[in-house]
Amino acid sequence: MPEPQKKKLDLNRREMPKQPPEVRRHNFNEVALGYPVEIAVQEAKRCLQCKNPKCVAQCPVEIDIPGFIKSIAEKDFAAGTRILKDKNCLPAMCGRVCPQEEQCEEVCVLVKKGGQIAVGRLERFLADWEAEQGKLEMPKIPPSTGRKVAVVGGGPAGLTVAGDLIKLGHQVTIFEALHEVGGVLIYGIPEFRLPKVIVKREVEYLKKLGVEVVTDYVVGKTRSIDSLLEEFDAIFVGSGAGLPWFMDVPGENLNGVYSANEYLTRMNLMKGFLFPQFSTPIKNHKRVAVIGGGNVAMDCARTALRLGAESRIIYRRSRQELPARLEEIENAEEEGVIFDFLTLPIRYIGDENGWVKEIEYLKMKLGEPDSSGRRRPVPIEGSETIIPMDAVVCAIGNSPNPLIAAATPGLEVGKKGNIVADEETGKTSKKRVWAGGDVVTGAATVILAMGAGRKAARSIHEYLCSL
Repeated sequence: MPEPQKKKLDLNRREMPKQPPEVRRHNFNEVALGYPVEIAVQEAKRCLQCKNPKCVAQCPVEIDIPGFIKSIAEKDFAAGTRILKDKNCLPAMCGRVCPQEEQCEEVCVLVKKGGQIAVGRLERFLADWEAEQGKLEMPKIPPSTGRKVAVVGGGPAGLTVAGDLIKLGHQVTIFEALHEVGGVLIYGIPEFRLPKVIVKREVEYLKKLGVEVVTDYVVGKTRSIDSLLEEFDAIFVGSGAGLPWFMDVPGENLNGVYSANEYLTRMNLMKGFLFPQFSTPIKNHKRVAVIGGGNVAMDCARTALRLGAESRIIYRRSRQELPARLEEIENAEEEGVIFDFLTLPIRYIGDENGWVKEIEYLKMKLGEPDSSGRRRPVPIEGSETIIPMDAVVCAIGNSPNPLIAAATPGLEVGKKGNIVADEETGKTSKKRVWAGGDVVTGAATVILAMGAGRKAARSIHEYLCSL
């Protein structure tokens, strides 16, 4: 008998349709348009359905990736949605902003041939498909255990904890300091990358599961952790990293010098994406410089472009060392963001009214690798240059806000103001208090925060079941 022929590998990774650069640079509509059904099915059929799928082990929230992809290939989208949401209560968001290329896609067996499966795009497809049906399939919630959990912060980590614990029968209340739940997802990521309607949709899903949400509630001021412990059996702190870093160069206190947090939040608020009734114009900056090279820097630079400015990234290393996702770098380049590599700001110069008007910078060259493994930038003597600039956005990182730690006796804090928590369980030094996400690690990715939330939820559940 002839041997069965092996299935020929399809290495043609399906690209996702996008708005043309010359169009999207003038609007805040979502850039990526999503897979149509036929393209999603074609992409799903490329999956080899490995017996030992490394992609699952590499996913911080442990999604059955081959399972939901198989359902797409079979056009059973409802089944795929159930598989996906069994582990991830925020699939539409993760499908858009999770760096899949560094997680599940990185270990796909097809990666060596350049044809790794587009896991994130397929995840987004299923989430969007479910939304288009006009109804949500709700999981069965077990009888209440009577145990109550407070979640401090409504960002990715807190939402994950809430979703996991509510599905286990515990009562969950999220306390959010701002007007809307979502944290960085709602205030810190631009509309063109993550539309607010999607975040609100997935928060509404959690509410329908039974999660209670309390907004405009600043834990550490409105009420302390110790006070919450009198009412709740366990507390999870996922308050994020909202304290921006600056470079400590002359002129940082000038008007027109923003942190990335402030700039993106202003944009989301003032452009009316969160509260249309309060939509007001943003100052018409003509030249905007964004300091940094990560995803947040790309968000700021692409936002400035859409607001009508000449927008440039100022980064002290070369393009090769940029930490942002390649997709975001390419989008920025296509749209017309200017990149000034090997450049370090050393002074901001103001006008007579106290507004920034110029930047002085040094040119750099790359030396030996530093502790990060990247080549260290070294200043070139005598290369000082001054260029006109009427706004600067500093996007070099964030630390946790010290408010909760300072108001909570017995809670161990690290050197950078982060809450110290066990990596596998999220347990802190304070009994009945867990923590996870950026408040523990410093600014990181959405999916890593969600992964920390999942581990903490598992540990909290074990504790509650022991009572």
